[in-house]
Amino acid sequence: MTLVRWSPVRDVLAVRDEMSRLLEESFGRGYGPEGPVAWHPVVDIEEQPEKYAVRAELPGLKSEDIKITLMDNQLVIRGEKRREEEKKDSTYHRVERVYGQFERAFKLSHAVQSDKIEATYRDGVLEVSIPKAEEAKPREIQVKTAK
Repeated sequence: MTLVRWSPVRDVLAVRDEMSRLLEESFGRGYGPEGPVAWHPVVDIEEQPEKYAVRAELPGLKSEDIKITLMDNQLVIRGEKRREEEKKDSTYHRVERVYGQFERAFKLSHAVQSDKIEATYRDGVLEVSIPKAEEAKPREIQVKTAK
């Protein structure tokens, strides 16, 4: 018999991992007993001095299946990943890819130039470039010597 030193941290981490797994099965990416749960594309949001850069992984979509809107400084990306036609002479033994509609919404913390927003889609990645409004851009203020 091997003795292993008990660590309360190990137990806490095991509980955390199990909770994460259960939450993913229930609300996020992953698979439940009935099959795949709702599709939730992953997104990176990068803030630069001049703009926001939003990148979303949307493999298997066509650019015309993606809609982007901006209202009240909230960026909304929505779309639909359509299931391929099943062939009559084939049998699927496993289906793990997720299909269906999705919507992601993000509140931007600064005013933006909505008329200059650009979006490109390449190799399954959507990139949205959102220029900040002039008043939101950082600027240097000169300190004057008082007389």
